[in-house]
Amino acid sequence: MIRTLFIFLCLLITPAAAQERVPESQLEINLTFAPLVKEAAPAVVNIYAQRVVQSRSPFADDPFFGGMFRDFRTRPQVQNSLGSGVILSADGIVVSNYHVVGQATDIRVVLNDRREFEADVLLGDEEADLAILQLRDAAAMPHLTFRDSDTVEVGELVLAIGNPFGVGQTVSSGIVSGLARSGTANGSGRGYFIQTDAPINPGNSGGALIDIRGQLIGVNTSILTRSGGSNGIGFAIPSALVQQFVEQARKGNTEFQRPWLGISGQDVTFDLAAGFDLARAGGVVITAIHPQSPFAAAGFAPGDVILSVDDQPVNTSAEMLFRMSVAGVGQPVRVVYQRDNGEQAAEVTLITPPDDPPRATTELGRAEVLPGLVVANANPALIAEFDLPLFVEGVIVLDTGPFGRRVGLSSGDVIRAINGFEITAPDQVGPAMQAAAPRIQITTLRGDRRITLRFRT
Repeated sequence: MIRTLFIFLCLLITPAAAQERVPESQLEINLTFAPLVKEAAPAVVNIYAQRVVQSRSPFADDPFFGGMFRDFRTRPQVQNSLGSGVILSADGIVVSNYHVVGQATDIRVVLNDRREFEADVLLGDEEADLAILQLRDAAAMPHLTFRDSDTVEVGELVLAIGNPFGVGQTVSSGIVSGLARSGTANGSGRGYFIQTDAPINPGNSGGALIDIRGQLIGVNTSILTRSGGSNGIGFAIPSALVQQFVEQARKGNTEFQRPWLGISGQDVTFDLAAGFDLARAGGVVITAIHPQSPFAAAGFAPGDVILSVDDQPVNTSAEMLFRMSVAGVGQPVRVVYQRDNGEQAAEVTLITPPDDPPRATTELGRAEVLPGLVVANANPALIAEFDLPLFVEGVIVLDTGPFGRRVGLSSGDVIRAINGFEITAPDQVGPAMQAAAPRIQITTLRGDRRITLRFRT
C-alpha cells in the first residue's frame, strides 16, 4: 500500500519538477530547429496550378438518355489547385505531387523569398502521385540533397515543410512513426510510404519531409483521416523513388517507366508462413508467371516465396514493386527466395512490358457499325497499360470512338464475342458486327467482370 502511494506521488510531482528544472548547459538553452529550418526552407516552394476542364452532361454516357443530350453545351471551367514542392537541383528541378500539378495548363512556383517562376511538367505519374517540374529561366537555385530512405528508422525526428491551407510556408515537427506502409493513404498515390506524426494538412502535399541534418527523406503526399483534419498519421513518398523519377525525367521520359514483373503473387500471412515452413510471416509467394516474364527467364516457378530484393526484405507485393521501381528498368536485381525449404538467390534483369505479339491495331471506318472504334491484340504492354489480368487474351478496346461509348464500351474492355461468335483477332470485330446487325450483342470482360452489351443499329 505504501509503495503504491509513493509511486502515485511521484507521478504527480515529476511533471512539475521537470517544468521547473533549470537548463544545465548552453546546448540545452540553445536547443532549436531554427538553424535547420533557415537552411532548408528556401528550397521548399509554393505551387499554384490551373487547368481548364470541359464539363460534360451527367447523361452523356447513358445508353438511353445520351442521345437527348448529344448537343448539350457546357462552358469550360478553370480548376485551381494549391500545394507545395521541393527544389532538387541548382538548375530548377522541382518535385511535387501529381494531384497538385497533373494536367495543369498554367503552373506558377513561388519561392519563400517571393520570387516567382513559371514551370513545366517534365514527367508525371498518377499512380505514384509524383510529378517532376522544370522551372523556366532558373539558375543557382537553393535545393535539398537526398538521403537514402532505406536508412531511415522509426523514431527519428523529422520536419514537414509546406504551405498548408494556403497560409504561407510553415514547419511542423514529429517523428517517423512507421515504415513500409502500403495501400493506406488517402489520395491518388498507391504503393509504399514513410509514416510520420508530423501534421500534414491540405496544401502540404508535395512539401519536404527532412531529417535533422536537413536532408530530404520523403515528399509529403497525404494523411489518414476520417474528419478531414490531421490525426497524426501522415504519409510521405520515400526519397529513393523520387530519385528514380528525377533520373527518368532527365533522360527525357514523359511517363514513368515501371519494371514489368510478369508475375502474380500473394502476400505471405501467418497461416501461409506455417505452410511454407517460414520462421515468420513475410514475403510474396508467386502464384503464376507469364512466359515472357523476366522471372521466368531467371528460373523462378510458381510456389517460390520472394523474401528480399537487393538485400532489402519485402513483406508485401506493393513493397516488392517499390524495390523494383527504385532499381529501374534495365538494371539487374538480386532476389532471394525460398524453394523446397531452402533459400536460393537469382539475378533478375528488369524490363518494360513487351509489346509482343504485335498489336495489329484496327480502326473501324465510317461505313461500319461503330465508326472510330479502335481495337488491338492483347499483349503484355497493353495488359500493363490498362491494368488487366496477367493472362488476358483476345481483343482490347483502345478507343471507343463517339458511338462505342454510347453503347457502353470503355477503353480497356476485352471483347470476347459478338452475337456468340468468338473474337480472337482485331480484324474480326468489324465484319462480325456487320453480320450481326441490326441486333448486336457484345460480350466483354471489364477487369474481372463479364459484361453483355446489347443495342440496335
